[in-house]
Amino acid sequence: MDSTVQDAIPGLVIHTVRQPSGQAPTIQAQFEAFHQLNPWVLRALEDLTADYLKRGARRVGIGMLFEVLRWRYVIATEGDDDFRLNNNYRSRYVRLLIERNPEWGPAFEVRVLRTD
Repeated sequence: MDSTVQDAIPGLVIHTVRQPSGQAPTIQAQFEAFHQLNPWVLRALEDLTADYLKRGARRVGIGMLFEVLRWRYVIATEGDDDFRLNNNYRSRYVRLLIERNPEWGPAFEVRVLRTD
C-alpha cells in the first residue's frame, strides 16, 4: 500500500485512495468495495473520533469527521487528484465506528438507513 508520512501534520499518514472499478448496484455494495480498498479511512476516522472525545466532547458528527479528514488530506498532499470520500458512506462508517467501539454509541446520532 502506498503511504507517505507528512512532516507538516504530525501523525498523519497519507495513503493512496483507491476507487472501485465500475459501480456496484447498491450503496452498501459500493461502500464495501471502497472500504476493502481503503481500510485506512476507518482507522483515520477512529483516530479523529478518539482524539475529539478525549478532549471532552460528548457528541461527534460523522459529517465533521469527513470534512476534517478531507481537509487534512488535501493540505498534506500535492497533485491534481481530488480526495474523493463519498458522503453516501457516512452512515456506514458511523455503524462501523460504533461496532468497533461500542462505548462511542451515545456520541453519535444514528438514523435508520433509507436505502441498501
